[in-house]
Amino acid sequence: MALLIYVVEDDRNICEIESYALKNNGYKVEIFPNAESFYEKMEQHKPDLILLDVMLPDEDGFHILQKLRSNRETRDIPVLMVTAKSTEIDKVRGLDMGADDYLTKPFGVMELISRVKALLRRSHRSVQQNELVLDGIYMNLDNHVVNVNGEVLELTYKEYELCRMLMQNIGNAIPREKFMTRIWGADYEGESRTLDMHIKTLRKKLGDQGSHIKTVRNVGYRMEE
Repeated sequence: MALLIYVVEDDRNICEIESYALKNNGYKVEIFPNAESFYEKMEQHKPDLILLDVMLPDEDGFHILQKLRSNRETRDIPVLMVTAKSTEIDKVRGLDMGADDYLTKPFGVMELISRVKALLRRSHRSVQQNELVLDGIYMNLDNHVVNVNGEVLELTYKEYELCRMLMQNIGNAIPREKFMTRIWGADYEGESRTLDMHIKTLRKKLGDQGSHIKTVRNVGYRMEE
């Protein structure tokens, strides 16, 4: 799935350059000429990265950045400031307020794409360290929370570990023996049927997202996108 980038920029020529370059590199792009339209869209869907101009017709880009960083839902979205304000004090201000990078106009297309790729690599590496996401399923490995369609699930220890194994191996079939050894221990002597029962209850708790768990006949289970 293509990564989504929001471009907040009121200069049509700059928008066309950025949009063309980003789309040619496989990204989805949505353009917003002012803060109002940007905020409306942010209420509906969050992007993977934001290109933010400073001088906008209705609100200062620094103020927008401040709002993004003070909101729990948007504070971790990478923001690349793209602006004609090229003085050192403007750059320092933007970075101190939470911008991930700062690009001054005029800029080269290759430099823009290089900076975007670098920010996305850093962002996704950070997410992958402690978060697992699939459709409506969200797992935070730091606090052992599983959230489905916006609601926190109450999982047992073994259900949580089953979910984590599946989420960490999306698309790959996991043998029954691997589940049993990893979760129940190498010395477990009970029936492997207990695995099936735990998978059944996990599917039920996941609700409509439980359909992502597929049975692989004569092998085990797999989490599919």
